[in-house]
Amino acid sequence: MDLTRQPPRRPSNLGIAGIVGAARMADKARAHNDETLGEFLYGGESGLDRKILDLLGISDEEFAEAVAEHDDQSLSEWIAERSVASQEAIDQFNQTELERLPETDEYKQRLRDRIAKYAPGNTDIKTILQSIELDDWGNFWQKDLTKKPPRSPRALDVAGIFGVARMADKARAAQAGKNGEYRYGGDSGQDRAILEFLKVSAEEFQEAAVNNPNDRELGEWVLEQSCPQSKDIEDFNRAMVNRGAEDAEAQAYLESRIREIDPSRTDISTWAELQDLDDERAFGIIDLARHAPRSPYNTDIGGIAGLARTLDKARALNTDSIGGYWYGEDSGHDRLVLRFIGVTPQEFLNLINDLPGDNDVTGWIRTNAPKTLEKIAAFNDEMVNRRPATKRHRAFFTKMINKLDPSRTDIRTFFDLIVFADEKEFGKRTISRI
Repeated sequence: MDLTRQPPRRPSNLGIAGIVGAARMADKARAHNDETLGEFLYGGESGLDRKILDLLGISDEEFAEAVAEHDDQSLSEWIAERSVASQEAIDQFNQTELERLPETDEYKQRLRDRIAKYAPGNTDIKTILQSIELDDWGNFWQKDLTKKPPRSPRALDVAGIFGVARMADKARAAQAGKNGEYRYGGDSGQDRAILEFLKVSAEEFQEAAVNNPNDRELGEWVLEQSCPQSKDIEDFNRAMVNRGAEDAEAQAYLESRIREIDPSRTDISTWAELQDLDDERAFGIIDLARHAPRSPYNTDIGGIAGLARTLDKARALNTDSIGGYWYGEDSGHDRLVLRFIGVTPQEFLNLINDLPGDNDVTGWIRTNAPKTLEKIAAFNDEMVNRRPATKRHRAFFTKMINKLDPSRTDIRTFFDLIVFADEKEFGKRTISRI
């Protein structure tokens, strides 16, 4: 979970083990594991987290390990098995924390400041947890689609339903008056289809999206309103992701937009694909929450295997659109590629700002970091055939395969794993971190 883009769940959310703050702490623990915690505090750094962990008799390290292995339901079961707290103690804890008022001058002033900034004149916000929730909401509900596009229509972040995350971004931006050229609700054919499936009005959804800046909590609202069956969601997603032009007029428009945006993209045949392409080109970004970086086998840049992939991740990082991928020192792949061409990850990030195209990068390498064909061939052979050699790497390799598909015993090299992870994860509209 990326808490630089959304807040964790409300502290009053009882969705995990029926404990105040546990769902919020789980979101922060997942972000802590992914290094996307932003300005939030986890574990021993957070007053509420410390209280929960003390109640349960669990360390923050144990909890962080647990959230990496469990979804919400099985995490609740793990807590019940591992916790030393009785139900009576949990009930008392919940009541105390839900009713807790600011006691120090610092907390009282913080509450006054938040009300003045985000809810002037409101006299109903009194408790510490209400103060936290107001701060989360005020910092995250607005979206500015004049600076960055909404999420891909294929993102399933909200309720696992096609287009709902994108529609939420547009709803919040429209409420804030920052939707730019994007259309929301009745002005969008795609939104109309989604709203009809959800059985809610554009106004109802917009209010919910604004009030619930956390994807999971908005998703819970969506599912409560529409109560769709899993098969209905699967059928809707399949129909929408494959939806193309319905008639000759629509087909002519689709083709004209493709020619306008990028005539070379003859692979575009659906509205979702067109939206992704249009979003990226309109903002000049590579968005790795929409598609994978190029294959590690790709040698388009200077004939060097994997450099095109590293370049895609670097360009995405420079525009804050790297999704869940790792770059530079955090990626074993990037470390080897960048070491071969003789630049540090930060130097490469700075360098590509002045090299807008693939040919520009290739030209720079040939001038500033020339490699013989023999050295390139040897490096490529090493990279293509690289396998886990240490105990730690073998454990990571096995863990990744088991997570993606334990039946795939044919995955032998790191390149094979990367390609499989890209295919598998984007088929599910999630991100692999390799």
